[in-house]
Amino acid sequence: MSVDVSSTMTIGRPVAVVADYAGDPTNAPAWYANISSVEWQTSPPVAVGSLLTFRASFLGRDLLYTYEVVELVRRRRLVISTAEGPFPMETTYEWEALDEQRTRMTLRNRGEPAGFARLSAPLVAAAMRRANAKDLVLLKKILEGPDPR
Repeated sequence: MSVDVSSTMTIGRPVAVVADYAGDPTNAPAWYANISSVEWQTSPPVAVGSLLTFRASFLGRDLLYTYEVVELVRRRRLVISTAEGPFPMETTYEWEALDEQRTRMTLRNRGEPAGFARLSAPLVAAAMRRANAKDLVLLKKILEGPDPR
């Protein structure tokens, strides 16, 4: 069973501000509750082919996995992918300007669990949906605050 979870949030900031902040993996630990650190394996800034190692905790497990940037359309779309571990995953960030001061951000995670992880796919999808929603709320709070940088 595949997992495909998508969450959307309207953020009261221009698309350039939202995309530049959320699309910079260095900022991930500030707004992703489950990510504790990001280490660049290639030199910043983000580009197709960039490699980043994330340290995270999810469903009580500590995880270390490396994502590769597979698609980048500046300030519109970023797609990162990992084939590591029991749950190969693709994460997509999309940004759409609703007007000069509001951006719709969509965060999508999809993957095909392997082995034992396949049995827990519905549980993982539900936990991902909750986590993504909370992460986007925190991102909104950070970006709509007095100084998002």
